[in-house]
Amino acid sequence: MYAIIKTGGKQYMIEEGASLAVEKLDEVEVGQEVVLSEVLLLVDGDNTTIGKPVVEGASVVAKVIAQKRAPKVLVFKRKPKKGYKKMQGHRQYVTELKITKINA
Repeated sequence: MYAIIKTGGKQYMIEEGASLAVEKLDEVEVGQEVVLSEVLLLVDGDNTTIGKPVVEGASVVAKVIAQKRAPKVLVFKRKPKKGYKKMQGHRQYVTELKITKINA
């Protein structure tokens, strides 16, 4: 059984027991359970349910493992023959989830 969910403006394919890092979820503590209700597709064996736009009554339960920051992304800008160089870095805040249950 697997599902495709939407959170933080992105879509993720998940299975029970999988872990993934999503955009930061506000107001959740480490160890707390979160219910993600935007399930776009649900596959259970040979049965496939496609949402219009979401599957009615379907949800995903996940446990928050950590609130952390993603690896640094470096941005380097340079203009030839002008001596212009600029280096910037960015680290995005993410929430790491462990999928515990998919409710159909």
